[in-house]
Amino acid sequence: MSALVYSVEAHDLHAHLLRVTLTIPEPSAQQIVSLPVWIPGSYLVREFSKNLQNLKARQGRRQTTVQQLDKCTWQIDCKADEPLTLNYEVYAFDPSVRTAWLDARRGFFNGTSLCLRVHGQEHLPHQLQLQPVKGHPDWQAATGLTPLKTDNKGFGLYQAADYDELADCPVELGSFWSGRFKACGIEHRFVVAGALPSFDGPRLLADTQKICEAEIRFWHGKGAQAGRKAPHKNYLFMLNAVDDGYGGLEHRNSTALICGRRDLPRVGENKISEGYTTLLGLISHEYFHTWNVKQLRPDAFARYDYTRENYTPLLWFFEGFTSYYDDLLLRRAGLIDDATYLKLLGKTINQVAQTPGRHVQTVAQASFDAWVKYYRQDENTPNATVSYYTKGALVALCLDLSLRAEGHALDEVMRSLYKRCKAGPMREQDVLDALQAVTGRTWRKELQAWVHSTAELPLARLLEAQGIRIHAEPGNFAQHLGLRHADANGSVQVKAVLRGSAAEQAGFAAGDEWLGLEVGARGQLGHWRVHKLDDVPALLGKERKALALVSRDKQLLRLPLVVPQQSTVWRLETTAGRSADWPAA
Repeated sequence: MSALVYSVEAHDLHAHLLRVTLTIPEPSAQQIVSLPVWIPGSYLVREFSKNLQNLKARQGRRQTTVQQLDKCTWQIDCKADEPLTLNYEVYAFDPSVRTAWLDARRGFFNGTSLCLRVHGQEHLPHQLQLQPVKGHPDWQAATGLTPLKTDNKGFGLYQAADYDELADCPVELGSFWSGRFKACGIEHRFVVAGALPSFDGPRLLADTQKICEAEIRFWHGKGAQAGRKAPHKNYLFMLNAVDDGYGGLEHRNSTALICGRRDLPRVGENKISEGYTTLLGLISHEYFHTWNVKQLRPDAFARYDYTRENYTPLLWFFEGFTSYYDDLLLRRAGLIDDATYLKLLGKTINQVAQTPGRHVQTVAQASFDAWVKYYRQDENTPNATVSYYTKGALVALCLDLSLRAEGHALDEVMRSLYKRCKAGPMREQDVLDALQAVTGRTWRKELQAWVHSTAELPLARLLEAQGIRIHAEPGNFAQHLGLRHADANGSVQVKAVLRGSAAEQAGFAAGDEWLGLEVGARGQLGHWRVHKLDDVPALLGKERKALALVSRDKQLLRLPLVVPQQSTVWRLETTAGRSADWPAA
């Protein structure tokens, strides 16, 4: 059968409308089509069909009836084996990496937001025709799809082996910056939209090259053949630089990224800023997914069901272990030093320690509940859930350090799993089997305690065995009180109140506006306006008790606050003369 062809046109930049013409050479009688409700890698039903409009169909000159069957599925009243053409528009005004965007400066889309799935023909070749953008001769196009016939701007015809590949190769449009490098012989391209004039592109390319080479060699060894063993023959990074933003989404041979413009490297600056370190960690994370979730994948993702949630209890492995290796591989690539790495690790440890939900939900449960909890966060999220990213990373840390104490490393287990499962779905039993194959003993007890219970992880003991000194230091005032907040409009806006905290005992609630403070008996030490939370310790002086004046539902409340002893956070540093090979090797 002939390939299905999707022709995409930037129809109206100011109305943010993309127009799609889908040609089905040999449809079934009463052909059914649908649009995905979610995008792999982002575990939330997002109802992409809400942005689809004006769906029409024809065979030859005859208009055919389109009947909507449910929120995202349509049936076409057509004959079999006579070419069928569908025309429709998609509203594209979501700036995230998950859907689609179009304005006069830039375009971007994922196939899951734009390309109707033709039921019964998902396995056939699919082609994407990218039309040049009228009135914008400087615009280019970039995608990880295989070009068949394209011009020097990247517009033209591309090929996908099937619908899954089409859906997994997003497209960037615009007058973006572009650069290339090779890592272990593999061609890589980096395109950046929205960068400041001071952006140092060559430095970004050089640093990303180090990351890619470190990760290819991690999975395939240090020999000359490493690049030939990799699952991708080329790779595309698409980065949208905005005033304030962060995020990424992995794909089979590309990734879509968002960062703040100020986080990009600048010409003439040699220091690596905190924001740039975070960006490099994001690049490392998404590139690592090329193997860990795109090749190794949970059994629930053996074949994506685009119509509903795809549940798995293994996101602690696929996202958590990737989160462990993203910064660790920055260290191994020589982009950060031990002190910076330990600072990043300490941040992860403190994030989990300051989440009361770790006592409520196991990290396996967090994985399964991602669809309704992690991606639908509210004021109770920190009290009821734990992140499979951060706690999953700490499970990986515990495994790695435990393995090193026995003369092995988690690296060996990851490579063993890749060989064992790259051609098929992965289950938790495969993790246990790989651990036993490497070490000769069972690790069921450790996984039960660390993944399937809410017990605390043995971090201190394992880190100290690697020569990592742990300092307990005072936390900030918000951590003392157990508040998550924002300082805005001259007052403190309460976002979340942590379980068992002083703030909860005082009666604070999410949504409160903290206006003032009465210090001393009957306010004898002052009635103070609270503009920022960091001002409160100075207003209290030596007092431990006060009345907090808050606004809730346009009513003023006086809450009896008792300030607790200072909370503590972890700070990690290496001991003098340590000889451990972690984390540098």
